Amino acid sequence: MREGIYRKTEAGRDEIRDRTRKLPPQLRTVLLMVDGQRTLAELRQVAAGVKAPDDALERLLAEGLIEHASGGFDAAGLARAAGPVGAGVPAEPAAVPEPEAPEPVVRSADEANDYVRLYEAMSEVVRAHLGLRGYFMQLKIERCTDAAGLREVLPELRQALAKARGEDFAAFWEQQLLG
Repeated sequence: MREGIYRKTEAGRDEIRDRTRKLPPQLRTVLLMVDGQRTLAELRQVAAGVKAPDDALERLLAEGLIEHASGGFDAAGLARAAGPVGAGVPAEPAAVPEPEAPEPVVRSADEANDYVRLYEAMSEVVRAHLGLRGYFMQLKIERCTDAAGLREVLPELRQALAKARGEDFAAFWEQQLLG
């Protein structure tokens, strides 16, 4: 594997949501911690910390669940994966079979941008200030498919930040996030 930052692919995000591949717990934990912000060295430390196989990252890469993030966070790719932006509602909906899992719905470019902003900020604060203790919090963030879902997780994240870093830090971070 080449040095640099790694992120989940669309297949990786699908695996977090659906668990279709039945990954071993240690491998799933490593996949959860791949956030598009950690370096290869940091991810190897995470893998060692959860006693994942030495080749955990290579396996995730080979299965197409992670990829090298050559240009940083791929907001355009996220928007493409979320579906058409600003699509109108047809007068009479066509008969469409029910999807097996709920698909993310983005209603506008502003909503997509808000989701990306919240997702990045929340993931970064978990990584920087909660570390491995923030595993379950990161899982909750990963399961959110829109900005409203992320906002529902905010009170719990703020509480975790207050416990880890103090009430003043948590209040300041929340104020900066929400403007």
